[in-house]
Amino acid sequence: AFGIQDYSPKPQVAGVEVVELRRFFDDGGSMTELGRFTGGVPEAFPGFTLRQVNYSEIEPGAIKAFHLHRTQTDIWYVPPADKLLLVLIDVRSGSPTEGVRMRLVLGDGTSRLVRIPPGVAHGVRNPTQARGRVIYFTDTHFSPDPELCDEGRLPWDYARADIWEIARG
Repeated sequence: AFGIQDYSPKPQVAGVEVVELRRFFDDGGSMTELGRFTGGVPEAFPGFTLRQVNYSEIEPGAIKAFHLHRTQTDIWYVPPADKLLLVLIDVRSGSPTEGVRMRLVLGDGTSRLVRIPPGVAHGVRNPTQARGRVIYFTDTHFSPDPELCDEGRLPWDYARADIWEIARG
């Protein structure tokens, strides 16, 4: 059946910000500046104070979802040589974008940062055959202690299993 491709803007979640980054190339490779910090505050995200930098790996085909934080803000970066599907869902009660879902392909030749505010559920799928990597910055310190842990979980299929499928067509 013939259909018209929809190129209209996709829904946005309040507080989620995407910043395109510049890559610098020379004969030996490339360099991407992930952030300039003044007193722990990145120029790209005023109001965010850096407390921790983390590195995570996602196995080929894996889905790691959904989790959210009560107070923590994340800023995610996926290297351009990797390709990961990030899904965000606004589960904040009373938010102007409550229930809105966003899907972003990170990496895949691009360099950008994504700011994920507290209360926005997020997860990632690695659709490739190679291990995927995420470098992320947080404004709180991680604690594995259940009394201090800021991370909550929702089922991986909270937004239906098809949210993780690669769009075709």
